[in-house]
Amino acid sequence: MLKQIEGSQGVAEAVALCRPEVICAYPISPQTHIVEKLGAMCRANKLQNCEYINVESEFAAMSVAIGASVGGARAYTATASQGLLYMVEAVYNASGLGLPIVMTVANRAIGAPINIWNDHSDSMSQRDSGWIQIFAETNQEAADMHIQAYRIAEELSLPVMVCMDGFVLTHAFERIDVPDQEQVDKFLPPFAPRQELDPANPVSIGAMVGPEAFTEVRYLSHVKTLQALDLIPQVQEQFKDIFGRASGGLVTTYRCEDADIRVIAMGAMLGTIKDTVDELREKGMKIGVIGLKCYRPFPVEAMREAMKGAKTVLVLERTLALGCTTGVLTQDVMVAQNDPAVTVRTVIAGLGGRAVTRASLTKIFEAAQAGSLEQLTFMDLDHDLVERQLARERSTHKHGPVPEAVMRDAASRQ
Repeated sequence: MLKQIEGSQGVAEAVALCRPEVICAYPISPQTHIVEKLGAMCRANKLQNCEYINVESEFAAMSVAIGASVGGARAYTATASQGLLYMVEAVYNASGLGLPIVMTVANRAIGAPINIWNDHSDSMSQRDSGWIQIFAETNQEAADMHIQAYRIAEELSLPVMVCMDGFVLTHAFERIDVPDQEQVDKFLPPFAPRQELDPANPVSIGAMVGPEAFTEVRYLSHVKTLQALDLIPQVQEQFKDIFGRASGGLVTTYRCEDADIRVIAMGAMLGTIKDTVDELREKGMKIGVIGLKCYRPFPVEAMREAMKGAKTVLVLERTLALGCTTGVLTQDVMVAQNDPAVTVRTVIAGLGGRAVTRASLTKIFEAAQAGSLEQLTFMDLDHDLVERQLARERSTHKHGPVPEAVMRDAASRQ
């Protein structure tokens, strides 16, 4: 059914159609509307046979999800930013135990300084946690990916993180085709856990493992995670057969057939990048877009194929690897791009919710075509603000808190 609906509401309805049995969450912007909607559906008995648990923290939310999943229930939670960091210990436990929990991460910047707007620093900080990470470009894709996430999680017995840009998607009203229950039931069978606590067949879950076997256990987790690279495209095709549209997958390409320049990005800014590419194509620039949908496990072969024939690869990242001369995502891209003749450049864009505009993208893409981009470029960086702070630090030892000083300088210029 087509609905003009907020992204968070669309995700909540998609999650409800998956028939979760335990939902546990602690509110933090910008994911709160998702769990509020699910809570209201439980109270109104629109979501049946589901226990909604209000917990005292994000750590408790993931802990309850772990307990529910171990007990054989289909579990769901959601978080963002500092909330994800607060639950990190349990996040690692969920993957280490091989539990098929699905969690929405409404991507938001990590403080300090405090910032409630969007970038990808929260989920990407957990890239080595053992969770499958998939990124939505649109609200339709966000809704669809949650339905697919349960299939992926339960077939592999691994947790899945569905990442959607906070506010940019969660609070945007768009047309979403919300499927009916019959379609979802056809695609997603009842939960049949591959491991669960059963008094009739008692086992230990979460036992201590010493040096004699720890490497082997971790290696098996690695192997199982890589199996997602085969499963995710299969799930995407099965979803398309039932629902009539393609969502998710590993990698998508846009106007890459003859593109000398390939732009790689994740999330909602892909839409703006595609619009910019269309404009530059009309001016004769050979440029295309590679949308990365599955960040973990990283699809090396699919990415290598998508970059084939490129002369320049630009990686636009909504996170920053402090102290590193390249980007977080770029490091994975460079593993896939093994041709030394190809130029790979990192562009940091949209940190803390800064707008990624067509005008700014055009300047970056034209600089790439001219060969004038440095290895690491910060799009729309205000060099004057930076230099004023650096001068202040050179002139006095007690220069005060940097965020407050920079904000004061920025305000004085308005």
